[in-house]
Amino acid sequence: MARILAIDFGSKRTGIAVTDELQIIASGLTTVLTADLLTFLEKYFSQEKVEMVLVGEPKQMDNTASESEISIQEFLNKFSEKFPEKELKRVDERFTSKMAVQTMIDSGLKKKKRQNKALVDEISATIILQSYLYNKR
Repeated sequence: MARILAIDFGSKRTGIAVTDELQIIASGLTTVLTADLLTFLEKYFSQEKVEMVLVGEPKQMDNTASESEISIQEFLNKFSEKFPEKELKRVDERFTSKMAVQTMIDSGLKKKKRQNKALVDEISATIILQSYLYNKR
């Protein structure tokens, strides 16, 4: 089996999470500058077998697309051109940032560490991936 990779796309930073090869456990991988995202993915895909990429889909409470969806669509178009063989799926990412901060609080991280937005993005990507794995079962 190959890994599943999840992306919490942001205008400045993008959180990335990945499964193990058996697609059982979701783990935070890193946070990269969004401008460097395609380059990072190209390198990662050359080193690891990834069968699917999940991209968070931000929605408003009334189920309409978030303002950031325009930037995400631009990324998705570039991604599909560069990696046509990779399967892409969208996953609802409402509340993942709030859940990430709550996870940090629950795990006992000090306030200074909880202010690390890169860590929040990475945890958000992990939550996106974990919810996909849970719903897949």
